[in-house]
Amino acid sequence: MKIIFATGNENKLREIREILGDLAEEVVSMKEAGVFVDPDETGETFEENAILKAKACAEAAAASGRFAEGTLVMADDSGLEIDALGGEPGIYSARYLGHDTSYDEKNRKILERLKDVPEKERTARFVCAVAAVILHKPEDQVLVTRATMEGQIAYGIAGANGFGYDPIFYLPEYGKTSAEISPEEKNAISHRGKALRAMREQLLLIPEAPQQLS
Repeated sequence: MKIIFATGNENKLREIREILGDLAEEVVSMKEAGVFVDPDETGETFEENAILKAKACAEAAAASGRFAEGTLVMADDSGLEIDALGGEPGIYSARYLGHDTSYDEKNRKILERLKDVPEKERTARFVCAVAAVILHKPEDQVLVTRATMEGQIAYGIAGANGFGYDPIFYLPEYGKTSAEISPEEKNAISHRGKALRAMREQLLLIPEAPQQLS
């Protein structure tokens, strides 16, 4: 079984391959699959945006005629919600301060905005919604999962293992940011890891699910 994941983010794809490595013989990006779509993320929730991306990628993959029945097309939408900022940046996490703004700059801006916020009010969470479409199924079924990773916004930038907002996302149970823990530790507790494992459980409930999933 092949999985096409609608992302061009190499860091994210590496995490996905680590988590889904035993679920499919191959996990490829849209570029590697030769599928090129860039749908507008017009949804108002993480779930809506994940579905938009998964459907657009699935339609392009099906139209190409190069993928067998049972190929999974998946997409996610994820972001950081900071309670003291009213849930910002939320679904606009990737676009916060502009698409071309580095995450180092985004992180520094968030720390600046929170400089006077006390520790107990610095609660935040990473959110991930994953959507999956099984190619060539007449019912065009879409599966969706959502998961979170709770934490706080740190007082500084720390760690080099993660990406995006990981260097400012503090995990009290580890005493470290999510960029300081190992990839294995992060996959076990991350919003994306939880959402992907929940998706696996949903797929197992489908009678026609490929035997490779069992």
